[in-house]
Amino acid sequence: MQVVVPFAAETPKTRLRSVLSAAERSRFARAMLADVLEALARTGHDLTVVATSPLSSDDDLVGVPSTVRVEVDDRPLTDAVDARLPRRGRTGEPVAVVMADLALATPESLEGLFGPDADVVIAPGRGGGTNALVVRHPDFRADYHGASYLDHRAAANGVGASLETIDSFRLGTDIDEPADLVEVLIHGTGRSPECLRALGFELERTDGRVDTERSLDSTSADSRSR
Repeated sequence: MQVVVPFAAETPKTRLRSVLSAAERSRFARAMLADVLEALARTGHDLTVVATSPLSSDDDLVGVPSTVRVEVDDRPLTDAVDARLPRRGRTGEPVAVVMADLALATPESLEGLFGPDADVVIAPGRGGGTNALVVRHPDFRADYHGASYLDHRAAANGVGASLETIDSFRLGTDIDEPADLVEVLIHGTGRSPECLRALGFELERTDGRVDTERSLDSTSADSRSR
């Protein structure tokens, strides 16, 4: 199976700008990318990062398995993904699309995505997004605008494709908002929680829900100048 991992290399994780500077968001996004690729590499599938700009520096590629291909495609996400999905007249190999911010993904949770033999397999995210997708049907087209999970279900039904939805906490947790950082610190095991801790984040335990707090001593000058 071909696995595509889209990556916004230039301006990643903009919804974290209230707690991370641009440089810190880039650093954290690349840590999550490395964790996702490491988990995917252990499933034995062919991996391609589709980045919006070249990944060439040592910092960009830290932790990325050497077998991973990197392709540059600055088109919108839907167009970049659609160009790589199965088509009639092409090789019939299925294509999976796994988002680069699934910092909690494990080989086991990913195998749960790859295992079903449905024409379209979806791992939805919170709020109606699509965190991961497997496509075997040559007429299915992606649509990552708005509530993409609902749109992808409708697209599968529209072409007569069999459909399966994966119920997975780890694949359903994409890291977009400041509140999501709690999940990385609790459940993450790779570079992503290490990156957050290096940036001064730690769990804050209260009488209610667990939250994060950040040590000012660990806040970079770049952060303080926002």
